[in-house]
Amino acid sequence: MPKTYTFIPALSDDEIADIQLNGLKKTLRQALNSPQYQSILAPADVQPDDIKSLDDLRKLPTTDVEDLRRGYPLPLLSVPERDVVRIHASSGTTGKRKILSYTKNDTETLALQMARCFELAGLTRDDRLQAAVGYGLWTAGAAFQSGSEKIGMLTIPVGPGNLEMHLQLLQDLHATCFGATASMALLLAEEVERLDILDKISLTRMICGSETRSQKMTEAIESKLGLKGCYNIAGMTEMYGPGTAIDCDCHEGLHYWADLFIIEFLNPETLEPVPDGEVGEMVVTSLCKEAVPLIRYRTHDLSRHIPKKCSCGLNMPMHDCILGRSDDMIVYRGVNIYPGQLSDVIARYPELGGEYQVELTRDDHSVDHMTLTVERSQGFSHDGDEALASTLSLDLHKSILARIEVKIVDYTALPRTFSKAKRIVDKRY
Repeated sequence: MPKTYTFIPALSDDEIADIQLNGLKKTLRQALNSPQYQSILAPADVQPDDIKSLDDLRKLPTTDVEDLRRGYPLPLLSVPERDVVRIHASSGTTGKRKILSYTKNDTETLALQMARCFELAGLTRDDRLQAAVGYGLWTAGAAFQSGSEKIGMLTIPVGPGNLEMHLQLLQDLHATCFGATASMALLLAEEVERLDILDKISLTRMICGSETRSQKMTEAIESKLGLKGCYNIAGMTEMYGPGTAIDCDCHEGLHYWADLFIIEFLNPETLEPVPDGEVGEMVVTSLCKEAVPLIRYRTHDLSRHIPKKCSCGLNMPMHDCILGRSDDMIVYRGVNIYPGQLSDVIARYPELGGEYQVELTRDDHSVDHMTLTVERSQGFSHDGDEALASTLSLDLHKSILARIEVKIVDYTALPRTFSKAKRIVDKRY
């Protein structure tokens, strides 16, 4: 018998399809309250009553981050301003921040999707959560705290950084779960090992989000902290925040809440669906978002639908971890490379750790060069570095069709960070 949950509904495929069809109509109706959305949707000339099946979703246009920037300060707002109870924002690489509005119901849905993630990770009200995620305008702090409190866990809202404070509170308050970026989690794990205080803390689970992490990075975090599980969580500000998906103990993919979102996987150039199971850009339509509903919103995150049913028995669909971003693709000597491809090749070598950095340069003859610096695994000798670097370089050439110079460095030689690790350094421009 599949496990029953408090916050995760038990839905059949037909029930999910019905929720999605009704939710799509509701979302289109809600969006048409926004003058900005009206202008975006006008060329399609599709009304809510014209939606007869989920296939009709493709009649609607896609939306993008530029729509949020154009509508600043309250873009795509589909409710009266007096109904907005909170805003969150995420930073952009250029220009003003992306601001997203929330109604009271929206904030409750944010808490719900996070509570579902915690529950699927095996947490109960008897656990204690220590949050090392960003508070303030960012969604992460509010999401982790509200989801934790919805379950009834004791919540310790520390925020990122402050490693000394985190270590002290872990020993004093005995949190059983830690929420952070993978980089912060690794930094914490290495410090716990260095100080030899594992027997003084009570962590059993780690929830990591905000950045891609390799399997080797996960294994390092789990082993150094003696965890029962380390879970990947997905999400973004436009989709309420973190908590849209998480992997379960089977780790066969990230379950996403199909009663809250429709996710398409499209070719980022043609915007046509990719074959089931192949990598595409995740394009999201919300089903109950009020203040800023999403209609075919291009996340630019690359992943793939996992068509199989999970061994855990939960009938919520799965997607793979985020493999990269369609707008962060490395174009090197005519070859398109995603960071996830590099991680996959590095993972084949037990002598190598999970931390790496790519540097791109251009010489005086306008020829591009790529150098991949990879940390050696903890406990391995440097004696074979030269041969290992040569072997990895050949493997990368076969796998990615690009010639990449490889350097092997000591464990912990690359910079550690409380936030997202900077893996790509492009000096060509």
